[in-house]
Amino acid sequence: MSTEIKAPTFPESVADGTIATWHKQPGEQVSRDELIVDIETDKVVLEVVAPQDGVVSEIIKAEGDIVLSGEVIGKFDAGAKGSASESKEEPKAEESKTEESSSAEVVMSPAARKLADENDVDPSQVPATGKDGRLTKEDIVNYLSDRPSASSSSAAAKPSAEPSSPQFVGERPEKRVPMTRLRSSIARRLLDASQNTAMLTTFNEVNMQPLMNLRKQYKELFEKTHNGTKLGFMSLFVKASAEALKRFPAVNASIDGDEIVYHGYQDIGVAVSSEKGLVVPILRDADAMSLAKIESSIREFGGKARDGKLTIEEMTGGTFTISNGGVFGSLMSTPILNPPQTAILGMHKIQERPMAVNGEVVILPMMYLALSYDHRMIDGKEAVQFLVTIKELIEDPARILLDI
Repeated sequence: MSTEIKAPTFPESVADGTIATWHKQPGEQVSRDELIVDIETDKVVLEVVAPQDGVVSEIIKAEGDIVLSGEVIGKFDAGAKGSASESKEEPKAEESKTEESSSAEVVMSPAARKLADENDVDPSQVPATGKDGRLTKEDIVNYLSDRPSASSSSAAAKPSAEPSSPQFVGERPEKRVPMTRLRSSIARRLLDASQNTAMLTTFNEVNMQPLMNLRKQYKELFEKTHNGTKLGFMSLFVKASAEALKRFPAVNASIDGDEIVYHGYQDIGVAVSSEKGLVVPILRDADAMSLAKIESSIREFGGKARDGKLTIEEMTGGTFTISNGGVFGSLMSTPILNPPQTAILGMHKIQERPMAVNGEVVILPMMYLALSYDHRMIDGKEAVQFLVTIKELIEDPARILLDI
């Protein structure tokens, strides 16, 4: 029985998507819930799986084609037996004997071949994990991510700005690669934020020594008590931000046309870096979450971001955002707003610096904090007081527990 393979129903915020990778070709046997095709939107990659055992009979939308919500992208024959897998047995056996032959003999998807060509990868050197020895796009991505670590120790010891950048040859080489939908969306949103908001940034610095002492004292007990969840700094910054947002509702608000929307909840987005770009999953009702729950949620979001498994629901909404450029070594920056939010907190690298304390010079671990805000909504006084509140809560963590 032939059925239609349709694109998932996209949320209102997603207009369309692009066929990224067909993991199954016409005639291939497919098991129930096995991945058939990836559809990339400007926010996440959506997976379409087989409704039951059968065969992909026809591909209507090829890789790179634009698809709309619920649009038919292929056809599926439920209960049918694949004949292509048997016919491929001979070529597969032939392949295994000629592994060191040219890359043209490697069975691979069009997306995988394109990625291999763009990065000068010899497909015969990449371990294939697809059915019948087929090389997938994910195999190429994994190979590229592992390749820098396979270099010599001397090369690995040298910092590299772009470890997976292509190797250019010639006097003035150039290379053009189309933006992914996610990268294009990020670029558009950042440009809109800079052009359509009255963005201003205020700075302060925080003494991280009390927080570091607290973490050192309780980290082993915390990890043991909460089943391996480690105590980090981010959870305390989230709790401090949630408390500060309660005290300054304007920072937790958003602008909708000519109206100001005040939110009675604190849904805090935590910026997470992935191979495809920066994504911002949301900690819902962060003020009610425990430190352990915040840490485990952030760790889970990080894993999903790396694997491209974040859902649109996990990234939709949010009343405030925290971005930590310090993990990459940034000492100071001006974070860009994430509309329609009206403020974003930027954390940075902890750097030991000489500070004046009670008339004496003391070496302390200091961190610069940056708060970018929309001046149309938030006055400078509120922004400065909000940032000072976070500083006070971090420098005296007991304030968070005592609500003072």
